[in-house]
Amino acid sequence: MLCLVLLYKASQFFVQEQEMKQAKLARYPSAGIDIPSNYLLHGIDISSYQGFIYWHAVKKMKMGDTQVDFVFIKATEGLNSSDKLFQRNWDSLKAEQITKGAYHFFLATKNGKIQARNFIRTVKLQKNDLPPAVDIEHLYGVPPLLMQKRMKECLVALEQYYGVKPVIYTNIAFYNTYLGEEFDSYPLWIANYLQNEKPRIERDWLFWQHSNEGHVNGIRTKVDFNVFYSDSTAFKKILIP
Repeated sequence: MLCLVLLYKASQFFVQEQEMKQAKLARYPSAGIDIPSNYLLHGIDISSYQGFIYWHAVKKMKMGDTQVDFVFIKATEGLNSSDKLFQRNWDSLKAEQITKGAYHFFLATKNGKIQARNFIRTVKLQKNDLPPAVDIEHLYGVPPLLMQKRMKECLVALEQYYGVKPVIYTNIAFYNTYLGEEFDSYPLWIANYLQNEKPRIERDWLFWQHSNEGHVNGIRTKVDFNVFYSDSTAFKKILIP
């Protein structure tokens, strides 16, 4: 039995080493997408789907006047699941001094407070980190009012613990149909693709995910690209104090 465990660990280490080598070799002449003009701060969001990332190459990449200024990482999902590469990515971003944030993938079928506890157990936010974010995209058959109740419980618990309002991530259709005025007081990270200058939503927003087709050095897969709504002064104000 011990031999099998050691063999498995050795095979996993070999796979990880190969993935890291491939990440180091991932080089692109540009992002491969149209990047919205008139925005000063650009970022990406990732999860274990992207595999092992060579963050040094990410930081060094220049796309004209654009670079990766911030990164959101998937940390948790539901009641007790955590992203298998979260801690590695989190520590690597800190070492590279790239502004980092973490998000929770919200399941409307589960208790909101317990989902918040899952995130809190996993993510130790520090000064100059981005506020916590909650990704909600599906009802999974749950009545909208129940989803809203659970979502509010999650957001309130996160705000009480971290001392800042969490950011809501979603797409325009979901926000307008199921969230709307009930959640207008929360900072918004909105997904809206195929737009040139801004997302097609009436309310104010903090981050705009404008593409899921981008390329960044050090990452083998396609990556979501985002912009921040304003300048570096406004950006600093939203960070954990």
